[in-house]
Amino acid sequence: MNDPTNPPPAEVPESAQSSKGKTLAVVLGLAGLALVASYFGLRRQESLPAEVPAIPMEPAGETAAAPPAMPETSLPERDAEVRSLASRLSPEPELARWMGEKDLVRRFAAAVSNIAEGSSPRTVLGFLAPTGAFQVTQVDGTTVIDPASYARYDTVARVIGSVDTQVAASVYRELKPLIDQAHAEIAPPGQTFSSALSAAVQHLLKVPVQEGPVEVVSEGALYAYAAPEFEDLSPAQKHLLRMGPQNMQLIQAKLRELNSSLGLPPVADR
Repeated sequence: MNDPTNPPPAEVPESAQSSKGKTLAVVLGLAGLALVASYFGLRRQESLPAEVPAIPMEPAGETAAAPPAMPETSLPERDAEVRSLASRLSPEPELARWMGEKDLVRRFAAAVSNIAEGSSPRTVLGFLAPTGAFQVTQVDGTTVIDPASYARYDTVARVIGSVDTQVAASVYRELKPLIDQAHAEIAPPGQTFSSALSAAVQHLLKVPVQEGPVEVVSEGALYAYAAPEFEDLSPAQKHLLRMGPQNMQLIQAKLRELNSSLGLPPVADR
């Protein structure tokens, strides 16, 4: 049985202008937050690494034979602009706090790539940690996830629900060259960011919404899903499931809106 509580860490990437920098907050906020679902495991006591591993500050592997589509910019230098204008995306105060992280463009690109592959982006999205510990309860002699565990993700779901998807899509199209620059540092040859984003959205939308209690089984200090259809999900999909049915439905609805607004391939049936 797979261990949903301790997925392998996500790989960290090895590796314009004023108007574009000013609007970067919108696309980073929506897509990054929509992918937040992928963070936590079913721990009896959850904890985070003290620090998120450093993300390289300069791209690697550049050659004169393959010039970028636009003059490359120092991506971390956009952070101050992103933070100062993050309020355009949502009036929720949590967004400004989350935008206090460094190297936001690369975090966004890395999170999308991780989700597209089904792995956990916890290394780059660790700042989205909920408070409190994972909890279980007993229902008719069966161990199930306590609804209080789902409530820890209510803030994230609320912020996502407050985002204007049409605005985010418009800004995404304007900033795509900048995002492509970050993606090119970590992407396999020939893979575009658009294809990675589409794969990530499709992957999360395949997670079934479970109404009612979700049974888990104890495995030492951790828990695993009792139902094979849940235990066999990817680490990224399991993390979304752990947010609870109401939060899942809100996030998946926003992902569907984003998918349509960006003109990505239609969502496949589950």
